[in-house]
Amino acid sequence: MEIELSCNSYAFESLTVEPFNAEPPRSALISSYVTPVDFFYKRNHGPIPIVDDIESYYVSICGLIENSKDLFMRDIRMLRKYNITATLQCAGNRRTAMSNVRTEEKMIMLSPGLTSYEMQHAVWSGAKLADVLELVGIPNLTSVTRSGGKHVEFVSIDKCKEENGGPYKASIPLSQATNPEADVLLAYEMNGEAQYSVVALFLVVWATSCLNPVELTSWLTLNSNAYSKFFLSIIMPKPLNRDHGYPLRVVVPGVIGARSVKWLDTINILAEECQGFFMQKDYKMFPPSVNWDNINWKSRRPLMDFPVQHNTETCWLTVRNLLTRGRECDEAWKADPQLLYNLQAKVSGYAVSGGGRGIERVDISVDGGKNWVEASRYQKTGIPYIADHMSSDKWAWVFFEVIIDIPHSTQIVAKAVDTAANVQPESVETIWNLRGVLNTSWHRVQVREALCLIRCAKRKRRLLAKQKLLPFGKVSVVILLCGGGIASIISLTNLNHTEIM
Repeated sequence: MEIELSCNSYAFESLTVEPFNAEPPRSALISSYVTPVDFFYKRNHGPIPIVDDIESYYVSICGLIENSKDLFMRDIRMLRKYNITATLQCAGNRRTAMSNVRTEEKMIMLSPGLTSYEMQHAVWSGAKLADVLELVGIPNLTSVTRSGGKHVEFVSIDKCKEENGGPYKASIPLSQATNPEADVLLAYEMNGEAQYSVVALFLVVWATSCLNPVELTSWLTLNSNAYSKFFLSIIMPKPLNRDHGYPLRVVVPGVIGARSVKWLDTINILAEECQGFFMQKDYKMFPPSVNWDNINWKSRRPLMDFPVQHNTETCWLTVRNLLTRGRECDEAWKADPQLLYNLQAKVSGYAVSGGGRGIERVDISVDGGKNWVEASRYQKTGIPYIADHMSSDKWAWVFFEVIIDIPHSTQIVAKAVDTAANVQPESVETIWNLRGVLNTSWHRVQVREALCLIRCAKRKRRLLAKQKLLPFGKVSVVILLCGGGIASIISLTNLNHTEIM
């Protein structure tokens, strides 16, 4: 017999309500290569703004340029549309592990929700920022404007307390903004999903099937405007929703999510980097020796490219070779559990590195890091992943998996290496910092007493069968393996219960 242990619970966890911050469970992250919009993490520093009048909405481009310009959505949509596949990651990803090492009061005060899973992957669609800046006379691959501009600042519509009620803002170097290969987008669509209107579909079907040609022509003439709007609601790709920056946001691939400003209002060309709170007094990484009493914010640069990172999202354990059953099983269990079962684990997850660097390998250990095996890597099913190859998405995460024999109680460890030979550090203690950012240490999954959970599943299956609440069937144990423990859910399907009594 086999008992398969999996994790597949997709409940979304709300971390804070005001500002609204939420994240999906670990198991949802690798359910698909492109993260569904409903599972995409939500990270905000203020109330989510509402933009109702899309016709009057525009973005101002100003600063150290010769010609300022206001761009309406129709102007931006007239530019060539690009689809960029990119992973966004909050700089506080896996912050929980840092807080477990040592908690600073302001690590919590400045960080709504001690985040664990704030990394997701989407297809972003819109105009390249390099093309937009050409409209105001800044050529591609420009490092400094004639007026001395060296940085591009993005100012949001939303307001946050850290800016004393002013807008959220951040910046990137002009050289990056004007480089078409950097793929910086002004995005107005996410995942290219089609938006369907049930009413529109009904009217289209009714108009084309119930009216004769003369009546149809007359109806279209009288209702041309309404019909056009309904028709567009069927065929137009779905725009960003409010949570993710509607109507327009910046996407800076390979860089921490704090620089991908949502609800874009203004683009400023500056001589120096943005002086906003989240550039100068947050999202900087300090050594473990720095605390709130001796911190010097000016001594560190703002975080930009995120380092190599991974998460081990699921472990599917397959329990094989059940040798005995009933009382004989209990007696043998007490004598030597290893004689009863041989455990295999399918260890899977994702890895990503900043700056467009690919993932060279992912190493897995089932003995706490003494011995290692290399996992297979892939992005799209059926297409071999080759790091930094044109067939691969350079801004995207890479899935990995390996099937490996494990002891019934052990620690599974994983670490990733990118194409620049950057490797994740072994210990979170060595990279601890008071803001809890960029925890890229080895990810550890503790497997404890897995067999006890299996026995509990069997007992529950036997009890339900005796109560005639369940026909003969298979027992499957659903286990969510987290960094420090195990949560289990019992599901019961299709295997003769006499085999597990």
